[in-house]
Order: sequence, then C-alpha cells, then structure tokens
Amino acid sequence: MDTKGSTDTVAPEVSTSANIDVVNPITLEKLYEIEETAQGGVDQVYRNAREIQPKIGAMRVAERVAEVLKLRDYIIENREELITKVIMETGKSRVDAFTSEIFEICDVIHVFAHKAEKLLRDQKVTTPIVLMGKKSKIIYQPLGIILVIPPWNYPLYQGLIPSILAFLAGNAVIVKPSEATPLKGVFEEMFEKSGFIKNAVQIVYGTGITGQRLIDSRPDKIHFTGSCATGRKVMAHAAQYLIPVDLELGGKDPSIVFDDINLERTVNGVMWGGFTTSGQACTSIERLYVQEGVYDEFVEMIVDKTRKLRPSHANRVIEDPEDCDVGCITTAFQVHIIESHLKDAVDKGATILCGGSREGDSRHFPPTIVIGVDHTMKIMTEETFGPVLPIMKFKTEAEAIELGNDSVYGLSASVWSRDLRRCDRVARALVTGNVSINNHMLTEGNPHLPFGGVKESGFGRFKGDVGLLAFSNSKSILIDKQSKLIEPHWYPFTATKYQMLGDIVTSFFSKKKNWIKFAVTGLKLDTIGNKEKLK
Repeated sequence: MDTKGSTDTVAPEVSTSANIDVVNPITLEKLYEIEETAQGGVDQVYRNAREIQPKIGAMRVAERVAEVLKLRDYIIENREELITKVIMETGKSRVDAFTSEIFEICDVIHVFAHKAEKLLRDQKVTTPIVLMGKKSKIIYQPLGIILVIPPWNYPLYQGLIPSILAFLAGNAVIVKPSEATPLKGVFEEMFEKSGFIKNAVQIVYGTGITGQRLIDSRPDKIHFTGSCATGRKVMAHAAQYLIPVDLELGGKDPSIVFDDINLERTVNGVMWGGFTTSGQACTSIERLYVQEGVYDEFVEMIVDKTRKLRPSHANRVIEDPEDCDVGCITTAFQVHIIESHLKDAVDKGATILCGGSREGDSRHFPPTIVIGVDHTMKIMTEETFGPVLPIMKFKTEAEAIELGNDSVYGLSASVWSRDLRRCDRVARALVTGNVSINNHMLTEGNPHLPFGGVKESGFGRFKGDVGLLAFSNSKSILIDKQSKLIEPHWYPFTATKYQMLGDIVTSFFSKKKNWIKFAVTGLKLDTIGNKEKLK
C-alpha cells in the first residue's frame, strides 16, 4: 500500500559499535551492517545531485519516462530475488511482499508513464475579460533536489515510487532508507544493471544523524513517510531553512460495518484489511466498529476465520507463497508496543478471543481479535501497528461517525454496507484523507487517486495528478503585447481613472450587470492611460 507510513516512535535497536546491525526479523540473525554516512559523504552526494539535475531537467518528459521504464523492466525480470530480499528484512509473507511492493510499483509506473507528459505540459488557462488582449499559462518546472525519507515497513515501494515521481518531474533525488530495513545495495544494483541514468537517484545510509545532515545540506523539498514523532522532528529541522515538506504520518484507521452487509464478503475483507503486512501499514484497520444487529455473528465468523490463518514462524520457507498468510513483526520495538496496548486493554476489561501473544521471544505475533474495548484504551486511540483487530459495537449511523472521528489521526477509513447512499454520507462525514467503500486500503491501490492525511496524519498529497505536480514548481506566466498602450492602472492616479474603475466594478461584478456600460467604460479606460500618462 502506498500508505505505508510506519511508526517509529522508538529508535530501532543498534549495535554498540559505530555500525548499525540489520537483522532478519524471522530468524533474528544478523544480515549485515551499515555505517552512518559522514558529512563528507553527504556533501559528495549533493555535489553529484547538483551536477546531474540540470541534465535531468533539460530532458524531455518522454526521455525521463523511458528511463523509468528501464526500472520497471528490471523489477519484473528480477522480482523473485527482490521479493526475497524484502522478506529477509521485513518478515512479510511472500504474497504481501509481492502485492504491496512489486505489483504496486509496476502499477504506479504504468499509470504515470502514460500521464506524466500530459500533466507536465504547459497549461493554457483562462484570462479574465478585464485583462483582454493578454494570455496566461502555467508551466511546470523541477524544484531541484528532493530528499525522500521512506519508512521501514515498505522499503522498496516507498523508497522507489516517490523517487520516480520526483524524477519524472525533472528533479534529482536523494533517498535515506530506514536503518531497520535499508535494503543495502538493492537500489544501487537496480540502477546500475537497468542502465538508469547515473546519480539521478542516490542512496544514503544511516540513522537520524544522517537525516539531519541531509536536511542541513538544504534539499529543495522533503518527502517523509513515518511516525508523527519523527515527522515533527523532520518538519522542525526543515523549518530552519524554510524547506517545504510532505508528511505522510501515522493512522488509527476506523472501519465501520453496518448490519446490512454480506457477512461472508465483509468478514474476509475486514480480516485482510486488519492483518495484511501484519497490520504494519498506516492504513491497516486499527479500529473496527460493527453495528449491533450483526455484531455477534460477525465476531463469531471473524474469530473462526482468523484462527485458520497461517501465522509466521521461525522455520519459514520464504520462497513458498503458501508458507504463511500473516508475516512477522519487523522491529523489536514494535512488538513491545503491540504487547503494551494489549495489556492496557486487558487491564481495563477487554477480552482477547484469539492470538494475543508471540512465539517465545521472537517477532512472530499471531493475528489477534479483541472485544470489550472502548476509547479509554490505548488500543483504540494510539497506533498499534500490528496484526490486532479491536472490535467495538455501535447502534446508529451518527454514533458510528462520532466514534470514527474520535481520533487525533485522519489518514484513511472504510465503510461497509449495501446502502451506497449511506456509505457516501458516512464517507463524507469522516474527517480523513481517504475512504474505501465496501473494501479497505483500495484508495491507495489506485495511482490516479491522491493519497495523504489530515490532522496528525500529516499533510500534502502523494500520487494522483497533484502528487506528481507536488514535485514541480507551478510557475504562472502572463503574456502581454509590446505596444504603445500605457495601462490605465499605471501612474499617474487620477480622479477620472478612479471613477471609471468604480464604473467597471459596478457594471461587471455586481448582481445587476450592465454590459453596455462595462464595454463603453472599458474602451475609454484602455485609452485614458495614453491621455493621462506621466510627461
């Protein structure tokens, strides 16, 4: 899901040495180390970016598209190897890794390869009649250097897709992957072997220290996906230099189920929406509200089906797409957050119907259903980011809307009902950036739709037409003729001009228009500048 914001309110574990250990969450074995990038390395990356960006900006959009299609072809050809590398660092199930990373990357490239040239073309716009004789247009130019900071939960997709959109808009890109899932060498090999233009997208490894160095070097824009806590830090640091930022932050996404649903379909859809990527997606279902008329039957069925899901385990065969349905938790700190939310809920009266505890000291956490919850519990108010579905009963549509909006977050939501008019009413009433009706997380499955949140889920939009143009400087241009005409609103200011401007306003803009008076006054006003010009 392109909505792949992560929660990183606690820094990932690091080794006591100067290097950072990257661990396989399935086996807890060390995969490799990465080093913090020193200031000299950051400086060199920016020199490379400043050198290549004018060349990128001078390319025709069709030429940039051709470069991006090289990446698509490489990804398709090497998809199994890429999926395996993603699983080794994230612990996802193989199908999750395929659909949320490989498939969505190819889909977004496909859409924008066809749209980019049209969207970035000079756009003629209307010039008002009071500016008759002049022409107006908008041109879209690169911003310069874009810093992309992706999350740990979708490292391939979120590292690549913002970079591709920024590149299509003519920018050079610098990516600082998460230190938890940096995919060391994966992007570099992809760029080199695909023949993608050198240094157009560069990778810089490290922790938040490296991130600070990259911001201090003053990119022209920052695209950040991650937690609210880290997003605030990024924005505060960028504010020192007035660097614009797009923030795609956390979510506590509600799903509202009315009692007129097809039970079998809705249970299956909600189960997937809660447990896909082990719930480690910012648009996973984190709060489930079920209308009282179907509540008991719904809970019974979803518990039965959840128990039949195949959870992650230490002896996984990661090449087998049927080895598990629900992957493991990527980071150790996230396991602790999940456990603390469940403990808080149980201490306050909630009941765990299935799942609820991990396998030993591992990161294998089974899909979990919790009932008896309310909004005094962390599990209904704070981002859990795990395979946990807390279910709460509601009576009326108004109550469902109130519960859905009772959150500091506003990223995404879903509404389930046969009554599409009701679905539309509720979707409009929910204070959020995205709503799927009778499905979940599917707004971000459509690259034509913009994605982003409101409230503490961030701001700015990614994908869709506005998502591509967000990486551009939308420059307004007005064209006038070079003639003898002295504009009437130029100096000197006279009582005659003032009177005529008043007549223009009342004859053209007021409720009772007088077209004849407007035309006559306008013609006189056009000539008065030459009669009353400064001498």
